[in-house]
Amino acid sequence: MTDHLDDRAPGHLSDTPDDPRDDRRDLDLLRAADPVSATEGPWRDRPLNAVAERGLNQLLHRTRTRRARRRVLLWAEAAAVALAAVLALTLPDLGAASATAAPSALHPRAGSAAVPLGLLVERAAAAARDGEPALRKGARVQTWSLALDSGPDADRPVTLPEEREVRWRPDGSRTERVSSDGKLLSTRVYPPSWSDVPPQARPPHTAAALRAYLTDGFDGGVARRADPLTTQEILEFLPSLLETWTLGARESAALVELLADTGGLRPAGAVTDRLGRSGQAYVLDSPGEHLRYMLILDPANGEALGLEQTFTKDQPDFAVEAGDVMEYNAWRR
Repeated sequence: MTDHLDDRAPGHLSDTPDDPRDDRRDLDLLRAADPVSATEGPWRDRPLNAVAERGLNQLLHRTRTRRARRRVLLWAEAAAVALAAVLALTLPDLGAASATAAPSALHPRAGSAAVPLGLLVERAAAAARDGEPALRKGARVQTWSLALDSGPDADRPVTLPEEREVRWRPDGSRTERVSSDGKLLSTRVYPPSWSDVPPQARPPHTAAALRAYLTDGFDGGVARRADPLTTQEILEFLPSLLETWTLGARESAALVELLADTGGLRPAGAVTDRLGRSGQAYVLDSPGEHLRYMLILDPANGEALGLEQTFTKDQPDFAVEAGDVMEYNAWRR
C-alpha cells in the first residue's frame, strides 16, 4: 500500500487552525461518502484497496479545500461570481494551458468518425516501435471534482478544479505541488517509498503483464483474485496509476490492447477535452451505479488524455442530476 503522510510532512505549507465546527462538517462529509446502498450506487461497499485508499485521501484533501471555498462564496454572496472565476481558470504556476472547469459533461462531436478500439491498438503499436517517449515516474494531472452536500436541503454541487504535479527524485522521495484557481495550495515533500505494490511498482509494457499489474494494484497487492479485472475496474485504477507515472509509448500501447481485449468500451466519436486537445471518446455504462465512464485517447498513439465519470440518474440526496460530472481527470506530459 502506498505511503501517506499527515499535514506535518516536511515541506508542507501548514493550514490555518481549524474551527471545531469545521471538524464536525468534515465528519458529516465523511458520513455522506459512506455508501447509500451496500450493493449499488457510486459509493457502494468495497474492500479498502488502492483505489479506495486514493479516494479517501482525496476526500480528506477536498474537505480542507472546500472549507476555504465556502468562505469565499459567502464573502462573494453570489455563486455566479464563483462560477465565472472557475470558467476563467488558468494555472500559470505549473505552465499549464488555460482550462475550463465546466460542470456539464463532454459530448463527442456530432457526425464525427469513431475510431474502433482495434484500429487504435494497431496505431498505438506502430507508434511504440521505437520506444519513444519512454516511461517516466512523475505526473501532471488536472482534476475537476464535485463537492457534494447531503440531505434534503443540500445545495447543488460545486465543481472544484485542481492541478497536481508530482516529481520524483533518484532516492525515491517526491515533491507534490497542488494548485487550484491559479493559486498554489501546498507543496509537500514525501520521503522515499519502499512500497513495491502498484502503482508504485514500475508498470510493464505488455498487455498480459499489465493486466496482472493492475489486478495487484486494484486488490491492494494482498492476494491474486481468480476472476479477471473488468473494464470498469481498469478505468477506476487509471487515476492512481497516472498520478504516479507518465506512460511511455509502449505502456500506452499495452493499455489500449488490454482494454480492447477486455471489451465493454464502445467508440463514441471525436471529442475535444477540457484542455483543448482532440481525442477519441470510448464509453462504458455502469447501470448499477448510475455512472458513465468516458475515456479519451489520442487517436494517433493511444495515449490516455482524460477520463470522465458522469451521473446517469438523479441523486436527490446529494442534489445531483443526471448529466452532472462526478469527476474528470486530464493527464499531461
